[in-house]
Amino acid sequence: MDFVQTVYLVIVVGLIFLFFISFTVFIRRLLTNSSIRSNEANEVGKKLDTLIEQNDVIISLLKEKK
Repeated sequence: MDFVQTVYLVIVVGLIFLFFISFTVFIRRLLTNSSIRSNEANEVGKKLDTLIEQNDVIISLLKEKK
């Protein structure tokens, strides 16, 4: 019985250790993905700003023609 309890204890400790490793990797991936999304959102915002500026220039040129 002592050997069985030792094996059981090793398995339980191993599973707990594996849980904490998996949890830290999961949190790290969440943080990495959120920062990537934030950077992509900032880039899209900059592109939209340039499109709005270009649109304003085109509208002002069309108004000058009239």
